[in-house]
Amino acid sequence: MEKAIEVKGLRKSFKNTEVLKGVDLDVKRGEIFALLGSNGAGKTTMVKIMTTLLKQDGGTAVVNGFDVASKPDQVRQSISLTGQFAAVDEILTGRENLIMIAKLRHLKDPRQVADSMLERFGLTDAADRKPSTYSGGMRRRLDIALSLVGNPPIIFLDEPTTGLDPEARIEVWKIVKELANGGTTIFLTTQYLEEAEQLADRIAILHEGRIIAGGTLEELKRLFPPAEVKYVEKQPTLEEIFLTIVGKKGEK
Repeated sequence: MEKAIEVKGLRKSFKNTEVLKGVDLDVKRGEIFALLGSNGAGKTTMVKIMTTLLKQDGGTAVVNGFDVASKPDQVRQSISLTGQFAAVDEILTGRENLIMIAKLRHLKDPRQVADSMLERFGLTDAADRKPSTYSGGMRRRLDIALSLVGNPPIIFLDEPTTGLDPEARIEVWKIVKELANGGTTIFLTTQYLEEAEQLADRIAILHEGRIIAGGTLEELKRLFPPAEVKYVEKQPTLEEIFLTIVGKKGEK
């Protein structure tokens, strides 16, 4: 399968701290690829380099067939980035936010594009309200809708569900799955293991600036020895305690 993203030997340092220490990875077209790692592992630095927001110190990153260092404009035309916090204009309404992005992408009939996205993401009823009145899940839906204006083939989601409640997180998961089913390539960074388990076709683990493991969920499971089964004393439930007490009282 053709590669949408290919990274080789990527390095990046800030002052005297080496954040990325020679990272290699590739993402196939149309798949959801999850990059796992704790805070400070280098996930956001990786995303910033691949989206042309930051220059690497060494190695290469090719996105949609374009080198991020030598052809940043072509890369930007191929991608969209949704960060940890919703990047929406608080003064404009939801519809006006979408119209603005459609105009910036030089699309025909920006209003029609906006209406289509509002319907697609279930925001039609809130279209003429300002995002400050939206719930967390609605704001994230609008943010992702803004990212999809113009149908970019590759989307970067940098910890998209951080700070969301469980219901809003499930909403985002549903959107991500729908995007992938439609052929969009998704590069996802997350700290939530359950999120990667629910969404990703393949997973890589970034630790201290290096990829220490990668593959499908089943492949990663085979890297670890079977769990040792331990037997622990079962604690009685309140129902069992109640029935025991009542039973003993009845025997008297």
